[in-house]
Amino acid sequence: MSEQFTLIGLSDSAEPHLDFAAIAAIGASRIFAGGNRHREIVGALLPSTFRWITIAPPIDGVLSQLAEADEPVVVFVSGDPFFYGFGATLQKRFPGVSIQSFPSFHSLQMLAQRCLIPYQSMRHASLTGRSWEELDRALIGGERLIGVLTDTRKTPPEVARRMLDFGYSGYRMVVGEALGGSEERVRHCTLEEAAGMEFGRLNCLLLEATEPPKRRFGIPENLFDGLPGRPNMITKMPFRLAALAALELGRARTFWDVGFCTGSVAIEARLQFPGLAVTAFEKRPECDALLETNARRFGAPGIAKVMGDFLEQNHRALCGSDGVDAVFIGGHGDRLGELFAAVANHLAPGGRLVMNAVRESSASAFAASAARCGMELAEPLRLAVGDHNPVAVMKAAKLNP
Repeated sequence: MSEQFTLIGLSDSAEPHLDFAAIAAIGASRIFAGGNRHREIVGALLPSTFRWITIAPPIDGVLSQLAEADEPVVVFVSGDPFFYGFGATLQKRFPGVSIQSFPSFHSLQMLAQRCLIPYQSMRHASLTGRSWEELDRALIGGERLIGVLTDTRKTPPEVARRMLDFGYSGYRMVVGEALGGSEERVRHCTLEEAAGMEFGRLNCLLLEATEPPKRRFGIPENLFDGLPGRPNMITKMPFRLAALAALELGRARTFWDVGFCTGSVAIEARLQFPGLAVTAFEKRPECDALLETNARRFGAPGIAKVMGDFLEQNHRALCGSDGVDAVFIGGHGDRLGELFAAVANHLAPGGRLVMNAVRESSASAFAASAARCGMELAEPLRLAVGDHNPVAVMKAAKLNP
């Protein structure tokens, strides 16, 4: 296996401006790797005889070829090799190998430079072969300047449409196309304009807030769409916030809302803790659209929804081997014991399970279930607000082994 990788960052310029040491590394090497576009850019710099390893999916095949190389390899990448780049991939696959890096401006830096935008506070989000999670987190968090790396599926029009769909209209978009190349273009547009425009395949974008982003803390229940004829089928705001406090979501990575109904708890959790992975469960089909409607109304994208009987789901697949950190039981259909046991089985060590109990029998059943599952029961928090029935916020924690 090669003991030396040299990473060289390129822009889209047909005439790359490289460090003298980078040029020397190219001249001293015979094995090179990069995308087809990179090969076109550096073709004139390569020696008369060379081997080229094309970096394209599946990446495991590329890494296998690199592992078989028995001499130094020069790898061409776009921009900075350690900004969502191939450098981290090499470090992970070949720990301890010697790596030399010659970075270039990455595309978001170049776009900010073209627009003369100070970018020290820019929040980055990559959609390149990834989910919406990083962008969702930045939007929910109210970031004022967001740099976004796109791909052929999550394009500027798709980004604009998603933002408008969830109410994030207070941004303007700047799209950079083929930055550094002969066909470079920078376009400024509103989200509404971007949603109907076409852009070149190679692009990235900046989102600049045009007004202070609005962040809610505690959403009144009357603002949610609810089940027709059942206005009380929602966790009231004071009890909702008390339950979220008991769940200690500030130190959680994963959260389940079991029996989401209107989605109020899942939505509030998503808005208060943008980095939290939220999964909401519900068996009533009429609640499916309620969560979609309310999540869009309050700007809470990225909530994973699971419809059907909770006890019939593949919980292991949903929480992974590490378990789930926090669970709220919003409804149990008189099967609290079964549901409690199923949740307890998949809680991570130290994980918290919380339920708001209106009836004393529910509080007693919760306490009994905690004892059967060997969980530590906290002192109930008893609340009474206005004309609402008193509620006991019940909490149990899974003991560390």
